[in-house]
Amino acid sequence: MVEKSLMNNYVEGDTGPWEVVIGLEVHAQVTSQSKLFSGAATAFGAEPNSQVSLVDAGMPGMLPVINEVAVEQAVRSGLGLNAKINTYSVFDRKNYFYADLPQGYQISQYLQPIVGEGVITVDLEDGRSRDIGIERLHLEQDAGKSIHDRHPTKTYVDLNRSGVALMEIVSKPDMRTAEEAGAYVRKVRTILRYLGTCDGNMEEGSMRADVNVSVRRPGEALGTRAEIKNVNSVRFMQQAIAYETGRQIDILEAGGSIDQETRLFDAQSGTTRPMRSKEEAHDYRYFPDPDLLPLEFSDAFIERIRRTLPELPDAKKQRYMDAMGLSVHDAQVLVSEREIAAFFEQVAQGRDPKIAANWVQGEFFAQLSKAERDIADSPVSADQLGGLIDLIADSTISGKIAKDVLVSMFESGQDAAAIVAEKGLKQVSDSGVIEAEIDKVIAVNPDKVAEFQGGKDKVLGWFVGQIMQATKGKANPQMVNQLLRGKLKA
Repeated sequence: MVEKSLMNNYVEGDTGPWEVVIGLEVHAQVTSQSKLFSGAATAFGAEPNSQVSLVDAGMPGMLPVINEVAVEQAVRSGLGLNAKINTYSVFDRKNYFYADLPQGYQISQYLQPIVGEGVITVDLEDGRSRDIGIERLHLEQDAGKSIHDRHPTKTYVDLNRSGVALMEIVSKPDMRTAEEAGAYVRKVRTILRYLGTCDGNMEEGSMRADVNVSVRRPGEALGTRAEIKNVNSVRFMQQAIAYETGRQIDILEAGGSIDQETRLFDAQSGTTRPMRSKEEAHDYRYFPDPDLLPLEFSDAFIERIRRTLPELPDAKKQRYMDAMGLSVHDAQVLVSEREIAAFFEQVAQGRDPKIAANWVQGEFFAQLSKAERDIADSPVSADQLGGLIDLIADSTISGKIAKDVLVSMFESGQDAAAIVAEKGLKQVSDSGVIEAEIDKVIAVNPDKVAEFQGGKDKVLGWFVGQIMQATKGKANPQMVNQLLRGKLKA
């Protein structure tokens, strides 16, 4: 495979630049206690085939009944994605045949989805922002799962997922790099989590993406796309896009053509492989489901849901910058998850928000990572971290000692004040005690005093280090600096 380099969002091949065109179909499982058309449960990790109703199993004569909560969640998601809500939509039958699709068709939406066009803004690592268009969001039922690794010659089928409510969020082909695609998926996941409409757990299969990739010469018509099915992590998605981009460019530069097909990503090899020829819409023979009436609701229904929306990431980010004076980067990090934002706001309440932000995304995140914990199960609460910051603010302890105290808090779950008292870590702010230590160090280091008085200001840091060492880090650093300068200049 020839080497390629990224240049102004173009990939440089052997015969010139290529533009990559990426569109995504994100499948997000609706947060709901029951399935889209039945009352069967949706809990993750249940025993195979233990959450299957007669409707889910496709038994003759069984009729679907729409889950109102799933409809509300779809509308809620559409509002959060800045999309048009359609007060009239239709459920269709999408016909295809798999062992894990007992009905022989999937109930989905095609020409008249519940949510129309929208747009979200993604933030990229270089500081740029991009608007990515959303084509539609529609409701559909999930298929079951075929399991091929339990027996050498047989396939097992688990129908627990059959009938689970999905929101398929279809983007416009607006993305040009794997980074943009990754940022888009992360942003969609963040918005849905803020809304409480999908938990976004890609490792559990409750959110996954089909990735459409094509390449073209800059300015030319869209190329033939390949669809990479069911990618369940952002990292794998970006790897799949990188590989597929290179594969298509190599074929075209060798004089070949791209087949329109569905492919699978192999995470172990980092490659994609053919799965089947890509179907067109007419291959599925869509037609309105005769068992379901069109879905209709009023503008008042939409407005009722709109009034319940939380403050979403973009608005929260802007507030953090405007009202709290945080940088763009800090605000982006802190709004990336609803739990992180809530934790930060509790820490920042009544305190300097910039100091709170530095501690949350600095030392606190570092300790969380070391402990391999999520913020939801942190042994140190927001109030406890706030208490630690208060001890720094009132000069009870120094910032350096506070870092060690935080480590102890993670290990023991104790409050900062209790640890400081127990270990005798209270900062020394008695000028007499500090002056005595300064005098001792100056007396035995006349050469260093001469260097400072000769203009070498860096020597001051050496003296501060000696004083802090002598006081086991307990001396108030500001007082040490102030008193030391006075004595050295005397």
